[in-house]
Amino acid sequence: MHTTAETDRDGREGIVLVVEHDPGVADLARLYLSREGFDVHVVTDPACAAAQARRLRPDAVVLDLSTGVGETLIRELGDTPVVCVVPDGETGTSPYAVPRPFSPRVLVAMVARALRGQAPDPPREGLLRAGQVTLDTATRTVTAAGAAKSLTATEFDLLAFLMERPGRVFTREQLLAAVWGSAESAGTRTVDVHIAQLRAKLGALSPLRTVRGIGYAADP
Repeated sequence: MHTTAETDRDGREGIVLVVEHDPGVADLARLYLSREGFDVHVVTDPACAAAQARRLRPDAVVLDLSTGVGETLIRELGDTPVVCVVPDGETGTSPYAVPRPFSPRVLVAMVARALRGQAPDPPREGLLRAGQVTLDTATRTVTAAGAAKSLTATEFDLLAFLMERPGRVFTREQLLAAVWGSAESAGTRTVDVHIAQLRAKLGALSPLRTVRGIGYAADP
């Protein structure tokens, strides 16, 4: 790696090259990474990615693996950390993988980890964490800052579903189908009610986030 996040050559947080085929996603990544002080450069044409990487010598690369240049570019980058944007359920060859659809905040956190050389912690089977909220699928228990929280079976299932997929945004219909078994068995208002109940029980430590016009996500 050419520089570190703390001591970039221009006093910034580091140079990040974003290789992303979707201009809208690329602009969102640029916005959030720039807010954190990164010097962000975007390439939407995968054919230009290698040349840009050689020119910029980035401290980290955000690479959309669907561009088709993934493995070749990763080999060329050498020891430069690569955050791979991958289809849901895949991991790619990088320890830093962000599945689509993703929260920009998850991407920023993963880039910061990559720059520090800090690999994501391997999850203990059945144990999920989001901030100070811990959910154990084996014992079906939830704690917030160490305090036990009493949830109904449906509240637990809803929270578990979202925490198992940190940063991913789900519509109310998707949550109904996943947690209730059918999007037709209850109205979408049911999801809103259960989210409100979870937030009330978890308080300020709740990882649940509303994405206006879309649905809900659990931040890591």
